Amino acid sequence: MANRSNLHARLAFHLAAHQRVFDPQREPRNRLPWLKPLQAWQSWRLERSFGGFLKDPACRPAALFFLTDMYGERDFSQRDADIARVIPRMQRLLPLPLLDTIVDGIALGALSHAFDLRMAEVLGRTMPRPGTLDVAHYGRAYRTVGHPRLRAHQIALIDNVGQGLAAALKMPGVGSLLKVSRLPARAAGLMELQSFLERGYGAFARLEDPRRFLGDIRQRETVVMQRLFDGDRDPFGFD
Repeated sequence: MANRSNLHARLAFHLAAHQRVFDPQREPRNRLPWLKPLQAWQSWRLERSFGGFLKDPACRPAALFFLTDMYGERDFSQRDADIARVIPRMQRLLPLPLLDTIVDGIALGALSHAFDLRMAEVLGRTMPRPGTLDVAHYGRAYRTVGHPRLRAHQIALIDNVGQGLAAALKMPGVGSLLKVSRLPARAAGLMELQSFLERGYGAFARLEDPRRFLGDIRQRETVVMQRLFDGDRDPFGFD
């Protein structure tokens, strides 16, 4: 009971943080001209970095899930509004580890967006008119924003969400639960949340070795982070 109470508190905290950081009224930096170009560039970078995974039929669904549902440009506001509406019901029906994974996913979205807001603010000072973003300008903005420990935590959250979804595959009844909840979710207007869980579950079901896939991502992104902070001219290994 205490574990579920703690999880409820964590979920409420991260939902509030997520809603605050995405709200253009409470967070005016959501209207910064550089925000959308920055996020588009980051999505392009990630897609290029994930190129090997995307070419592998077994890894492609999981890689696409990361790019579109966890670490991309997608608007997660409806999904998280769904979660806010069904906190009590979710705590009764879903296993604790899967609920914990959902909380980590929300925390990841809020932290990633907070970093994007700071990056867009820095780019606006150094490049007042949004134009073509390149590795050099991105790296300088990244280092100006700083916070290496939080950047490392961001990568850890990516790994946590992936590990949680992979672990859900081994839980008896989770796949069946997602199937039987499809119609009730549609009737209740909760299809964004339902689709997120189904896509994650389906993507990781295709992986032969989820631990290896997630370990590769964590290692690659950690190296990229270190190279960015070190001022490496080619932090992403594109050349």
